[in-house]
Amino acid sequence: MTTAATRSEALRHRYRDDTLTHPEAWNETLELIHAHRSVRQYLSDDVSDEALRVLVSAAQSAATSSNLQVWSVVAVRDPERKRRLADLAGGQRHIIEAPVLLVWTADFARIRELATERGVVLDGADYLESSYVGFIDAALAAQNAVLAAESLGLGTVYIGALRNKPEEVAAEIGLPAGVFATFGLVVGHPDPAEGGRVKPRLPQQAVLHHETYALPGQREHVDTYEQRIAEFYAEENLPHSWTDRVIERLADPKTLNGRDRLREALQNQGFPLL
Repeated sequence: MTTAATRSEALRHRYRDDTLTHPEAWNETLELIHAHRSVRQYLSDDVSDEALRVLVSAAQSAATSSNLQVWSVVAVRDPERKRRLADLAGGQRHIIEAPVLLVWTADFARIRELATERGVVLDGADYLESSYVGFIDAALAAQNAVLAAESLGLGTVYIGALRNKPEEVAAEIGLPAGVFATFGLVVGHPDPAEGGRVKPRLPQQAVLHHETYALPGQREHVDTYEQRIAEFYAEENLPHSWTDRVIERLADPKTLNGRDRLREALQNQGFPLL
């Protein structure tokens, strides 16, 4: 049973706001969710096949649009393959160090094969909406897997940089037409030496709207967040400005590190995006 102090502490860490009071509605699941952090330093301990099966069953318990289930996941354990994928993702060492890299895909190959067997042309699968469904389904499934992993004492970190070179990633893990690697997820046992902490998020007043969207009222709360995240980054010896970071990240196509050609890569992998 969590105490009121524990509840308040979880929220204060998530928002770095000492004025927050404890929520009345609380349980172990909420505590786990609020304690989430990305892990980038891992022990060499393996993740068992049984644990992997539990993560995938949790993933398959997520919502899926119209029960299409247009996603699949590729578990990569081979050290050399992980090394090559790490190179494609900009040299992220945690891909190599952790025992498992899960590559989540939008997968229409399975349904297309069923349609071909019945002599049906899947024109609807060629549209952007269908591709969105594949990406969303994969993200929902992966987030369930993350929560399952953390409940087992494992750590995770998402790898969006697999989209830097999508065709090379597809070739490395043998993706056929109609399957696209949406992102990776490193899974392993966190190294206690990393000492990572919960990163604060924007105040709810900046993201929660009632009835209609309101942009003008967000700014003061964004400014408050800029101060809070600057303190956090300073303690982590990282650049201090969140605003500078996000603007720099989106200021130029070059900062997308190859993802500016995502439409072309999707089409090359059999997603027409009509």
